[in-house]
Amino acid sequence: MSDESKRLDQSTYCRAVDVATAAYATLARSVALALLSVLISASSELAAAPGPETVAPIAEKLFPAVVNISSTQLARGPSGIPLPKVPKGSPFEDLLEDFFNRRGNSPLDRKVSSLGSGFVIDGKEGLIVTNNHVIDSADEIWVTFPDGKKLKVVEIVGRDQKTDLALLKVNSRKPLPSVAFGPSTHLKVGDWVMAIGNPFGLGGSLTLGIISAKQRDINAGPYDEFLQTDAAINKGNSGGPLFDMNGKVIGVNTAIISPSGGSIGIGFATPSDIVIEIISQLRQFGSAQRGWLGVKIQTITDDIAESLGVPENMGALVAGVTEASPAEKSGLKTGDVILGFAGQKVSTMRGLPRLVAKAKIGQPVDLEILRQGKKKTLSIVVGRLDEGDDTIGLPEKPAKTNNASPKTLLGMALTPLTSDLRTKMGLSQEVKGLVVTSVEATSVAAEKNIQVGDVISEVQQDAISTPDAAVAVVDRIKKSGAKSVLILVENPKGDTRFVALPLD
Repeated sequence: MSDESKRLDQSTYCRAVDVATAAYATLARSVALALLSVLISASSELAAAPGPETVAPIAEKLFPAVVNISSTQLARGPSGIPLPKVPKGSPFEDLLEDFFNRRGNSPLDRKVSSLGSGFVIDGKEGLIVTNNHVIDSADEIWVTFPDGKKLKVVEIVGRDQKTDLALLKVNSRKPLPSVAFGPSTHLKVGDWVMAIGNPFGLGGSLTLGIISAKQRDINAGPYDEFLQTDAAINKGNSGGPLFDMNGKVIGVNTAIISPSGGSIGIGFATPSDIVIEIISQLRQFGSAQRGWLGVKIQTITDDIAESLGVPENMGALVAGVTEASPAEKSGLKTGDVILGFAGQKVSTMRGLPRLVAKAKIGQPVDLEILRQGKKKTLSIVVGRLDEGDDTIGLPEKPAKTNNASPKTLLGMALTPLTSDLRTKMGLSQEVKGLVVTSVEATSVAAEKNIQVGDVISEVQQDAISTPDAAVAVVDRIKKSGAKSVLILVENPKGDTRFVALPLD
């Protein structure tokens, strides 16, 4: 090939490379521009949707019905200053007595005030919902409206400590602005909500947030099922309403978690589905009307589930049955596992009290249970929970002396109950079983918090009265290949619980 041909081929190659490079650059710019366009579009959408564009129109309608609640109570000082000693019949005696003891309140008496929030649910009747702790022990309660109008509470219609709700009544010449409840079951995590209240006594204030979680249990009571929200809730917001974006009350702001006392974005509201039911009962009866079975229940842990042969967290384990209760009359026994109540599944221990509380009093319902590995259905007539009644004990019967020798089992020294032991451990005559007189520090019994004075009444759901009987049951369970044995423990206070002790 000639030199001229080589130069032409090289020139053609260079032009081809230049064209290819230019095309690649053009394509790269096009891709980059397209990608940038997508990113800008996505950013615009995110920036345009941090929440509702405005809640002003809705809030303007809601504010008039949300009130500030202030309560005062008189904190009593010392009852009086000691009267100086003077001779009996002295002319100064009456004077000193009048000066020191007849001057009304002690100079150390003082009024203690508290602030909270509430909302009107019936403008004609003047009915206002708030938290019970806002008005608890109050001598005087005042309600202040956003327009400055101030009304005195003339009656506490009813209150319920377990859900921390109270219903108040005021008198007004004209109907008051009110708000309505909406259902809370339709709410989903991520839905927008508004809280209106009286934080730190500043007056009407609105905060916006979302539902962070549902059915929260914060150990505030036996029926905890709180809505969690990040809408700012502070001191003074208690008793105020939590609204959905339709302006319906879907919760009553009740509690916060905060190391400083201010909002850190973890607030809790009682769901409206619970509030509606309780407020209706307070309005009708002046107190909450709850169903009652008369059982003590506990969670089924993995070790207890293994001992019973049931899936973990399935149902509620009956740890005790109250005498003459609906549960006893229905035939329910200690050691039964409640799987269903009135056609509804009981998947957790805490779910059962909520179902029973809502049940109609005096009505029979079906109770699905698991007993000794077999399913059964019992009919039980729901009783009424009366929190004011005291437990009436039965007359004590003479104890029979059991002379069987004590035994050590799984780290526990088990001794038959005698009159002396009952007196020493503070146990009633109705308690049956074996008393724990010592516990080895490194034993499985110590790990499960079994203590001296506890009574073991059942081993693997068999009633036992002698140490030999307890040992025999444990030996039988070991031979079956089980990894743990289930025992029923009762402490000196009468509280019972099931404990699964490992057999390794």
